[in-house]
Amino acid sequence: MQIRKAVIPAAGFGTRCLPATKAVPKEMLPIVDTPVIQYVVEEAVASGITEILLIISRGKQAIAEHFDASPELESALAARGRSAELAALQRIAALARIHYVYQPQLRGLGDALLLARQYVGPEPFAVLLGDTLLQETAGAAPVTRQLMQQYERFRAPVVALEQVPPEKLSRYGIVAGEALAGEAALRIRRLVEKPAPGEAPSDLAIASRYVLTPHTLELLAEVKPGKNGEIQLTDALNAQAQAEPFYGWRIQGRRHDAGNKLEYLKTNIRYALEREEMREELLRYMGEVVRGEG
Repeated sequence: MQIRKAVIPAAGFGTRCLPATKAVPKEMLPIVDTPVIQYVVEEAVASGITEILLIISRGKQAIAEHFDASPELESALAARGRSAELAALQRIAALARIHYVYQPQLRGLGDALLLARQYVGPEPFAVLLGDTLLQETAGAAPVTRQLMQQYERFRAPVVALEQVPPEKLSRYGIVAGEALAGEAALRIRRLVEKPAPGEAPSDLAIASRYVLTPHTLELLAEVKPGKNGEIQLTDALNAQAQAEPFYGWRIQGRRHDAGNKLEYLKTNIRYALEREEMREELLRYMGEVVRGEG
């Protein structure tokens, strides 16, 4: 069955970026001039997704408003002859069919995904975390598309993997399994959520993108709340990996965690340097700052 639906959880508090995220959703923080969540939606669309469910919470109406049409603003831009800005706004509203559901209590990623059961139905689906950008390597397919291609090959769940240094292993879900000979694919046998130092089964972390099946949600419905009353997706994935074929894919790309203050600043610099109209001036200014002249 072709994958045409994606779920984007975007309901969290964003406490790592306070106080900026007290009133502004972390997913709406801009990378140069574009909100993080728009990059995530664009990745899904570029991967071939046509329908998207955004899981939001109270106070995050700005996300829905961003992807809605804005007739008054569009009329004002048209009247002033600002055709480039007008086209950019109209493109946002036409990206995909976007649906919304509210997560009434923030009880973890697993709880958020359970809200998607009716939307998903009997189909496999992609999951993209709404506060993380994945920038594909030059010449490679978008990261979500890479996972979709592996699903088409294996007809089994696939998660994005990246190699992380030892000091960061306790921040992520870490996998154990066997690499397929000469490939970037891995048959996953076990997953460990945020392992204690020295207890990680490998240096491969789940990189915020998944292709899952309705069976994943069935298993997730059986998961008991854990720390802080949260339902962990990793628990369901671990059960699925031990019961049936389950794969990981070492992505051709780079993860940017926009939910972390320092990483957010680094991501802005990286994306700005890729903008032709900004690159030279930004490099000049960065040089001045390093030399103590700025």
